[in-house]
Amino acid sequence: MLSKIMKPKSIAVIGASTKPKTIGSEVMQRLRDYKFQGEIYPVNPKGGIIEGFQAYTSVLEIPNEVDFAIIIVPQKFVLAAIDECNQKGIKGICIISAGFKESGKEGAEAEKELLEKIRAYGMRLVGPNCLGVLNTNPEVSMDATFAESLPIRGDIGFVSQSGALGGGILNILKDLNVGFAQFISIGNQADVNAETAMEYWENDDDVKQILLYMESIQNPDNFRKLATRISKKKPIVALKAGRSAAGASAASSHTGSLAGADKAANALLAQSGVIREYSLKNLFATAKVFSNCPIPKGDRVAIITNSGGPGIMATDAICEYGMQIAPITDATKDKLRSFLPAAASVKNPIDMIASAPIEHYMQTLETVIADDNVDMIMVIYLPFLGLKDIDVAKAIMEIKAKNPQKPVIGVFMTTSDFFTKLSEMEVNMPFFMYAEEAAEGLNRLNQQRLWQERPVGSIPTYNVDRAKAEQIIKQSIHEGRAQLTTRESIDVLDAYGIRVCKSGFATNLEEVVEIGNKIGYPVVMKMTSKTTSHKTDVGGVRVNIQSEEQLKAEYNDLIAKLEEKGLLDGLEGVIIQEMVKGNREMVCGIATDPQYGPMMMFGLGGVFIEVMKDVTFRIAPLTDVDATEMIKSVKAYKLLEGARGTTPAQMDQIQETLLRLSQLVTDYPFIDELDINPLLISEKTGEGIAVDGRIKVRLKEAMDKLSGGCVCGSCHGCCQ
Repeated sequence: MLSKIMKPKSIAVIGASTKPKTIGSEVMQRLRDYKFQGEIYPVNPKGGIIEGFQAYTSVLEIPNEVDFAIIIVPQKFVLAAIDECNQKGIKGICIISAGFKESGKEGAEAEKELLEKIRAYGMRLVGPNCLGVLNTNPEVSMDATFAESLPIRGDIGFVSQSGALGGGILNILKDLNVGFAQFISIGNQADVNAETAMEYWENDDDVKQILLYMESIQNPDNFRKLATRISKKKPIVALKAGRSAAGASAASSHTGSLAGADKAANALLAQSGVIREYSLKNLFATAKVFSNCPIPKGDRVAIITNSGGPGIMATDAICEYGMQIAPITDATKDKLRSFLPAAASVKNPIDMIASAPIEHYMQTLETVIADDNVDMIMVIYLPFLGLKDIDVAKAIMEIKAKNPQKPVIGVFMTTSDFFTKLSEMEVNMPFFMYAEEAAEGLNRLNQQRLWQERPVGSIPTYNVDRAKAEQIIKQSIHEGRAQLTTRESIDVLDAYGIRVCKSGFATNLEEVVEIGNKIGYPVVMKMTSKTTSHKTDVGGVRVNIQSEEQLKAEYNDLIAKLEEKGLLDGLEGVIIQEMVKGNREMVCGIATDPQYGPMMMFGLGGVFIEVMKDVTFRIAPLTDVDATEMIKSVKAYKLLEGARGTTPAQMDQIQETLLRLSQLVTDYPFIDELDINPLLISEKTGEGIAVDGRIKVRLKEAMDKLSGGCVCGSCHGCCQ
């Protein structure tokens, strides 16, 4: 169906105009000037001739079939135009007209009615409130936008949620040295959105890479499913705007306080294989690299330069991105020595020295490309001895044309005139002014390689005691509590097979002593309260209790302190736990983003969590690959590996803990916040043990899910 919009054989422009500098006039001019290969039918109540084409007073008067209608009439006439398009059998619609949900409540109602008609008529709709669409394929040659400049042909499929931004980019494609295959301005995305475009372009050979400018992701689950699949075939690069923390969960949770709307978007894009950029400059720098470079077979980079300093800086940049400086073979070194001067260095970076002529650039590049130890190449030029930059660029592009199998990026530290000249030429490799920019481009190529090689992963299902967990949660909501007690939280974790401390629950001194003696000393004592969430703030956690006498004293002191502070009424009792010895404290958690849903967190825990912020996020549900990447991506991973002779952590068991938490929040999506802090790494076994737990639910949602909205347990409608 989208082909009726992107590859039409005939277009009706409803609202075409002879009045200069109007959208109805501009769209007609672009279709004419870009030489659309199909039929163009202007529609205007006055009829006549518009831009050399016979105009019709109604779309119903057009004598032939029409694939695609571009609607540019005031909002109040749009629905009538849609009705006529349906009568005519038109299935592809683009509404450039504004005045819909972006304008307020009345506009939103009009858009709702519009979408109902589109669905009922079996149409597809781009817009409303958009710039239009284009397809640069010579068999189509359609510029159905009102941007100032005609598009440049290229391999990019670009989706823009902002029409003005899309128009601005179309105006500077030549300067950016990139081109579009197809472009869709989705506007209010009432029907066609980024996911629609990605799926349409998935198997379109004309589109080699997909670029997205997004302010929102309407359906994160669907986006993740599609992008994960499509990004295995071709790069998807996104500029996601709106990086505020307005969507963060309440800061009552450690996980919630560190989470935020942008972290959720970042996690979603990373899990989907989408390369995220944070500026238009970087978005199109990356696009330029993908347009001119194949995906490399590895991460070994060779640097060719005529100056030592930039070569060293390039080496630093390559290493900072985690790529390797390619080990040049002896055979390659011998060949380089055969034509380079004695003062040149044939080690990587290869320094041809300042006197290097064009011939040395060509011979060196040709020799290095042939080295099987080299996956990618950076060529650096600085102006010396009258050597012309554009001549060097042409020479290395000549070698690149003969050897297209490996990525080559040029770094030309010269005047801006050089880049202006490049914009007038057809290039087959990207050029940058600084080595750091080129290193970033090589890193993006390597990032795509790693993603394509990455296993898809699976979402395991574990045997858990769901009935026990559900009963615990029901008890809490029966009492009208969104916050589970510490004991309830730990019991839920235990029901889901998460390793928790050996423990017991006591409500009086006699039970405290009995449990302490049964577990064996040392032990930890923690209060569990229905009214006090953060136990440490009120002295509710007592550690390293070495004997029965000390345990009695600590319990009596706790009761006295709570009574003094007026907190005794909420006390449920105390938990006596085994004291796990370990200095490595991690954190696992769940926070709920209003748009993206449950977010999983893992990182350095304990008292360092909100100071060091060494944490990573992923959207639930997690695959086994997601969980492994979470563990390995934090700086504290080296501590888990067993730094300074400590027992290595059981990575598989920690991964399983994350996956079981993911299953928990998938089973109970009304869990709003969850913290395991700390997840203590045992010095004896390397296990990750949940020493403390905290779970909070969205009460109304939990009631509806588990009790039909009832909190009294025997509701006849009294608490609805």
